[in-house]
Amino acid sequence: MSRIYLSYDPEQRLLMPPDLRDWLPEGHLALFISDVVDELDLKPIVELYESGDGRGRPPYHPVMMVKLLVYGYCIGRVSSRKIEKASYEDVAFRVLACNQHPDHDSIAEFRRRHLQELAGLFVQVLKLCEQAGLVKLGHVAIDGSKLRANASKHKAMSYERMCEKEEQLAVAVARLLQEAAAVDEAEDQEYGKGRRGDELPAELARRESRLRKIREAKAALEEEARVKAAAANAAAEAKIEERKKLEAETGKKTRGRAPQVVEVAAAKPEPKAQRNFTDPESRIMKDSATGSFEQSYNAQIAVDAAAQIIVAASLTQAANDKQQLVPVLTAVKINVGRMPEKSTADAGYFSTTAVTSEALSSIDLYVTPDRGKKTEQLEESRTESPPAAEIEQAVIEQMRAKLKTNEGREVYKQRKLIVEPVFGQVKEVRGFRRFSFRGLAKNEAEWDLICLTHNLLKLFRSGFCLQPA
Repeated sequence: MSRIYLSYDPEQRLLMPPDLRDWLPEGHLALFISDVVDELDLKPIVELYESGDGRGRPPYHPVMMVKLLVYGYCIGRVSSRKIEKASYEDVAFRVLACNQHPDHDSIAEFRRRHLQELAGLFVQVLKLCEQAGLVKLGHVAIDGSKLRANASKHKAMSYERMCEKEEQLAVAVARLLQEAAAVDEAEDQEYGKGRRGDELPAELARRESRLRKIREAKAALEEEARVKAAAANAAAEAKIEERKKLEAETGKKTRGRAPQVVEVAAAKPEPKAQRNFTDPESRIMKDSATGSFEQSYNAQIAVDAAAQIIVAASLTQAANDKQQLVPVLTAVKINVGRMPEKSTADAGYFSTTAVTSEALSSIDLYVTPDRGKKTEQLEESRTESPPAAEIEQAVIEQMRAKLKTNEGREVYKQRKLIVEPVFGQVKEVRGFRRFSFRGLAKNEAEWDLICLTHNLLKLFRSGFCLQPA
């Protein structure tokens, strides 16, 4: 007796369910993304199409394109070519695209054109998370991580090397120009004046192009040095005025070296200061996980302890986190409307200026001043007067004492459990380790897109259901 099987006929023509949503099981992430995007305010994107004159080939519907991109970022498929391919091979993408197949050029152009508007959806998604009860702001932990820029570190050059290379290329270009002039003269004598002579030799064109790029990068570094010098002068002058005021009040000369004011026009970059020719706004940074140096940006997040929702996100060119505590926590208030009750951050964020900032006065801060063992935290005050140094030391000792209490230890040890897994989910699970764009503004927008999709995944796994309109 032959075995009875369920019907299997590869040649049989089947009719798919007429409702595209029936192609996926109930509760699928793609269906959830579709419902959420339908509830978001996409007016800034849609209006750009509505304001057109209607001529030309009709564009793909912007709501459909947003759904494809958001779902792609949620599952770690950010390449426009991979999304195009998935619209044929992946049922979830076919459902979101309503069985259409936008080409990768259209997807890439849509993302490039509307990147800032897509990033602006971060706050809308955060409001949904708050509505679902996933945002409490009882404890917010802050951390940063290096993400690779869309540029090679081998395309960077130090200021010292630029100066050397500029001289070498200038000599080489001058030599090649002399040779080209000699060849032109010889050919004119041999062939006459009728021959075109405006073509540059390939070697000369390449060297002139390199020389131009090096000079542009060198000028940019010099301008940065002048801007930094001007800022340093402003700070030094403020400290000088403070010293004069203190001396007038006490009638005694303040001890210690007075702050120095430098000539801005004469400011020069450090010899090791680097600039990348591919993405000049990226910086060489050390990845603490691998110990390698890469062309990178420093991604910042503030994560709420209740459900690991990202309540603030930013991107910076600074290799360390020393200046990021106040901006990140201020962004939390902008996004959610209030400050957290408690906040924790590692030693990289500690500075006496930050932890005593008036903007953070309502927050119970737990920011260690020590990296493993006690380190000198008075780098900022080495040129300060002894009273200022004593005040800073008092702030440091006060924070150390706070973290030694039972409550301080209990709160601070939660930091790693709250914020560090989020970077693990972004980098390891979703595979996002490198930006798609070049330039700080565009990459900051893409980082917002990554963070809003992280929040969407948390919202989806919480079982949150949108209320029907």
